[in-house]
Parts: sequence; C-alpha cells; structure tokens
Amino acid sequence: MNRLLALAAAALVVVALAGCSNDPLAEQYSEGSGQGYVSGDGAYTEIAAADRGATIDYTGTTEAGDNVSNADFDNQVYVINFWYAGCPPCRLEAKDLKDVSEKYSDVPFLGVNIFDTSDQAITFEKKYEITYPSIIDARTNSVQLAFAGQGAVAPNAVPTTLIMDREGRVAGRISGLIQDKGILTAMIDKVLAEDD
Repeated sequence: MNRLLALAAAALVVVALAGCSNDPLAEQYSEGSGQGYVSGDGAYTEIAAADRGATIDYTGTTEAGDNVSNADFDNQVYVINFWYAGCPPCRLEAKDLKDVSEKYSDVPFLGVNIFDTSDQAITFEKKYEITYPSIIDARTNSVQLAFAGQGAVAPNAVPTTLIMDREGRVAGRISGLIQDKGILTAMIDKVLAEDD
C-alpha cells in the first residue's frame, strides 16, 4: 500500500512539473535527462591539413527535392550541420547558424536532417528563418554513413557541425550545441585562410 502511495505521489510531482514548462524538450535538455538521443557537449576539434582524411563523397535530396552532392562544393570551404526538428539543442543553435550563414555569404551551408520528413524540415526552417538547404537523410542514412568512418570527427552526436575544407575533407567539428558562434566563425576563418 505504501508503495502505491509513493508511486501516486511521484506521478503527481511529474504532472505538476510538466505544467510549468513551456517547451518540454528544451526543459528536458536543460536537465540533461531522458533525452533519448546522444547529445554532444559542445566540444570542438580542429584537424591540421596534413592530418585530414580523404574527401567525403555523398549524395542526397534536399527538402525541396533538389539533388546535392559533395561535388557541388568543389574547391569551397563549407559548413554541414547534422540536425532534426525535435532536437532541443538544434533549436537553440538555429539562430546562431542562421546568423553565421548570413555573415559568411561566400561560405555555403548545408543541413543534413537525420530524422524528419521534408515537410517537418521546411516547417522548422521557416520558424527559425533558415535559408540554406538540408538533405533529408532519414530514409537512407547515406550521408551519415559517408561521414561515419571519420574517427574523431565523425558526426556521432546531434547536433554536429562540420567545417569542410576546399578538398571536401573534415577540417573541424563541433559536437553538440554550438556554445558560442565565435567558435564557429573562428574555425571557418582558419580554414578560409588556408592556401587554395
């Protein structure tokens, strides 16, 4: 009987706390509990040009139905962000990604949505005013798999942001929420400054 009373009291506490939150996913993320996915800690890694792996080959279809591949970014520094709409840190960093993508208009940005349909991705992009395209990768996971063999810089958390060099190699990674957009801009600047 005491056990039943304790369970009922715990359920009431959970219900009461749930009523206090405006965004349950953001609240859950802040607490760091029960996320249901692997979230990075915002740590970043830079790779010296001599230590970078091979060019990453991938193809995919964007939320608008356009085909895109790594060849579309030949000889360009660019940024790839792995995300999905229900991911709380993806929501939190959306404004920073938008701001940086607008500041660096000569540096292409590409999203890779790992979970959603095109409609869900478009809704998210409209809400957060994201103007760069995203590959919808949930059905095939082909883009995720193309990057999976990259060891320490593989996108093994959500979100993950990669800075790609002019040869299509991973030059840097932010694993998890971008804690400060200055980190991302500094990483982009460093790769842009490398010789063509």
